[in-house]
Amino acid sequence: MKLIILDRDGVINYDSDEFIKSPDEWIPIPGSLEAIARLNQAGYRVIVATNQSGIARGLFTIVTLNAIHQKLHAAAQQVGADIDAIFFCPHAADDNCDCRKPKPGMLHEIAQRFEVSLKGVPTVGDSLRDLHAGFVAGCSPHLVLTGKGEKTRDKGGLPPGTTIHADLASFVDDLLKKSADVQSST
Repeated sequence: MKLIILDRDGVINYDSDEFIKSPDEWIPIPGSLEAIARLNQAGYRVIVATNQSGIARGLFTIVTLNAIHQKLHAAAQQVGADIDAIFFCPHAADDNCDCRKPKPGMLHEIAQRFEVSLKGVPTVGDSLRDLHAGFVAGCSPHLVLTGKGEKTRDKGGLPPGTTIHADLASFVDDLLKKSADVQSST
């Protein structure tokens, strides 16, 4: 099974320092949903792994989060994209849970649910915590410069082997080109 793990805010949709608290605030980054459709067409299953501490902070409810994700699914389907699952951590940083990135618990849960090894599975994020969670879980880390990505790149401290891309569409271009190159050389 070919799997890709994507962060949500700053990768698929615009991010906000005030959190995405309603479906109206969820706005896709141009080209991101079409990039997911291209991943699907290439045989990838797309999983979203996202910290959503706004729930613990009382900024929105699980019902609102479900409505935001319903909008994400509907917008994706309009361009022929399918997101297989959305995993989220509802906890605040001081809850010390295992599922909040940069801890790898959410990614381990994905591996267990889909019965796969995460070794080499691409994980795409715009923050160090996304990349570190993926790296610790054995994933191949990819930084996009959308969302908080430019600040993340400029801070440094990226996990070894991190590849940098302008946005999700550029990541998909690179991934599919490498896959085509590998297939043509065999």
